[in-house]
Amino acid sequence: MTAVFQRNSNAIMPIAVRGEGAYIIDDKGKRYLDGSGGAAVSSLGHSHVKVIAAIKAQLDQIAFAHTGFFSSQPAEELAQFLIDRAPGDMDKVYFTSGGSEAVEAALKLGRQYFLELGESQRTLFISREQSYHGNTLGALGVGGNPWRREPFAPMLGKANYISPCYAYRGQLSGESEFDYGQRVALELETKLLQLGATNVIAFIAEPVVGATLGAVPSVPGYFEKVREICDRHGILLILDEVMCGTGRTGSLFAYEQEQIVPDMVTMAKGLGAGYQPIGALMVSAKIHQCVADGSGFFQHGHTYIGHPTACAGALAVQRAIVDEDLLANVKVQGDYLQAQLEQRFAQHPNIGDIRGRGLFRGVELVKDRADKSPLPIETKLHQRIKTQLMENGLLCYPGAGSVDGRLGHHILIAPAFIVANSDMDFLVDVLASSIDQVLNSKGFKALC
Repeated sequence: MTAVFQRNSNAIMPIAVRGEGAYIIDDKGKRYLDGSGGAAVSSLGHSHVKVIAAIKAQLDQIAFAHTGFFSSQPAEELAQFLIDRAPGDMDKVYFTSGGSEAVEAALKLGRQYFLELGESQRTLFISREQSYHGNTLGALGVGGNPWRREPFAPMLGKANYISPCYAYRGQLSGESEFDYGQRVALELETKLLQLGATNVIAFIAEPVVGATLGAVPSVPGYFEKVREICDRHGILLILDEVMCGTGRTGSLFAYEQEQIVPDMVTMAKGLGAGYQPIGALMVSAKIHQCVADGSGFFQHGHTYIGHPTACAGALAVQRAIVDEDLLANVKVQGDYLQAQLEQRFAQHPNIGDIRGRGLFRGVELVKDRADKSPLPIETKLHQRIKTQLMENGLLCYPGAGSVDGRLGHHILIAPAFIVANSDMDFLVDVLASSIDQVLNSKGFKALC
């Protein structure tokens, strides 16, 4: 029995008692390769000595000081660290306690920016179908996943969607990747004309779509077109890097690989790598200056924003990634993982697509590789695979609804940046055997 309100009220969860590098050990002594970093969180692995020491040292000085009264040295240093490495005119960092809070802050700051400019008619956001931006009401409101939205739809703001940049399912026969990207990017312009561009605050998108699609990157040229459309119509571009950012795709900021600079970018997960809860919103100079020259106050805040201990932990994480040259390993191991996945699943009848960047990879499962038809949602394939993977000593992040928010299944892979070839070999071997164990089981076949 447990007094904890678990995510799954009927589940009996193993107790995690220790972390060793890329592995988690439970109270029975079983080891699990953390192949998804939880939810792409544990980028540095578990029990990093320097990060733990930095957190302890900060606790010895001061654990918490409310940002309504004080700043702190760790917050100042972490913000400067990020600003110094951000391409473009990023100017200020607003710290939060997690990703959903960071997105909420971005949405509210976007609204306040236009209020400061005297454009109070701007109330709308545009996002993409099959996107996910967090579970608080504002973030959920701009998300494009029907399954997540439905129970709370009456409480959410009106959403305005365009198609995702999802080449595996959206690119037409005979259409080049570039032409496909331009076509779906132009949907933003069409939507702006429908809504009236002067009524829109921003377009928000994930550079690489994580939880709802399984590591789907845009095609070359897509975000460059999006940026041009936003500029031409006077709306902001918010990039949500909560899952795909802070090194996960091989560069500190995922937007670096898109050849653009957003007006705001959100981050969390890998920022603190799970050592402390932390998120952040980074904003351009023009946005911060507009507020500073206007009301002077951002009408928003939470108790634990800019938490000194969380900032100290995150700063130690980011310094360790630089000192140990781990972004280079993300690229090397990401390429190795992709090659191993492609080799193992090259002819698998139920693997339709393998995609991603760096150590952020996705595998899409299908009923028929030839026609890309999804497996029945009633099979609960993602849940079955997660259970089988854990039984076999591997943690990955299976999901459902890849096709339209309800149909389709995928597996998200996001291991720690410290992994070696041997870890990737184990991951691919266990992933392949676990998938086949589930697909070939009598109970599953009966549902298909």
